[in-house]
Amino acid sequence: MRNNNSLLLVAATSALLAAVAHLICIVWGPDGYRFFGAGEQMARLAEQGHWYPVTITLVIVGVLIVFALYALSGAGIIRRLPLLRFALVGISLVFLARALGFVAIMPMFPENSLTFWLVSSGICFIIGASFACGTYQRWRALSKG
Repeated sequence: MRNNNSLLLVAATSALLAAVAHLICIVWGPDGYRFFGAGEQMARLAEQGHWYPVTITLVIVGVLIVFALYALSGAGIIRRLPLLRFALVGISLVFLARALGFVAIMPMFPENSLTFWLVSSGICFIIGASFACGTYQRWRALSKG
């Protein structure tokens, strides 16, 4: 059953693009981590060949791909995934909390610039709003099945 929802398609595409951006960090190496604002400590660890930057980045990639799959499921593009409504609401909240709560987590990452925080929070807000509004539009259809 195809009941495409353009906002959930935007959410899926955005999450996949974010996953690709994180993969670029790994491929590009230390300069990729610097360019995307991951901080000097992550870049130095990548220079040293430490496992941590690649592992953390791959975990983020995996989570973003799962989020994209849930958006595609909610849009009716792929089969219905378990706990779909709950997951879509949760994913919306994760992105919106990251977007709006960046001031609270800034002190944990002092090397990241204000530009990084503003740009990444804006991106998270757009993705979160796409998930939230798309979920809202499809709420009734998501309750069936």
